[in-house]
Amino acid sequence: MRNELMNAMDFRHACKVFDDTKKVTQEDMKYILEAGRKSPSSFGIEAWKFLVITNDELKAKLRPACWDQVQVTSCSHLVIILAGIDSVKVESGEVEKRFSRREMPQESLDFYMGLYAGHLKDTLSSNENIYAWTSKQSYIAAGNMMTAGALLGIDSCPIEGFDKKQVEEILELDTTKYQLSMVLPFGYRLNPQAKQLRLAFEEVVEFID
Repeated sequence: MRNELMNAMDFRHACKVFDDTKKVTQEDMKYILEAGRKSPSSFGIEAWKFLVITNDELKAKLRPACWDQVQVTSCSHLVIILAGIDSVKVESGEVEKRFSRREMPQESLDFYMGLYAGHLKDTLSSNENIYAWTSKQSYIAAGNMMTAGALLGIDSCPIEGFDKKQVEEILELDTTKYQLSMVLPFGYRLNPQAKQLRLAFEEVVEFID
């Protein structure tokens, strides 16, 4: 198991050009998306949504808004990771609904709702603050999806180079509910992977006894 994970980490890289003749199977894509769905989130709120695009016309329309990056159109599946906005607000009712998935007495539910609202008072004060919080969490899901893909020999490339407003307009998003966090294409590499470069373990990790 350890070797499998480390081999996947060595395999994974930011693929710059996908082989557009090769397609990821629905079974493999579901495995990747399940890794995202099952990812941890703050308070277990799961403030995200994943749009999966295979339509070539829509991918071509999105490409100019993503700095004309070829990965957007050459990939097999283009996953648009959205950060939740409205669903994390107490008044939406979604927070209570998601807490209630775990059976608990009403007094315990009230306690958690109060803890949530109090701890996140500043975060929940504006959509901008909410986006900063939920988009950060969505990266946990993105990381797990990329690793899951690598375990299957499937490439990916996390993309932040985009015009957020343009992409949201093309996708006709209601930005009071969801906003764009990351563009994440999946597919199979066309070219060999460049040598992976990383800082030494000792430079990155410090043990404190």
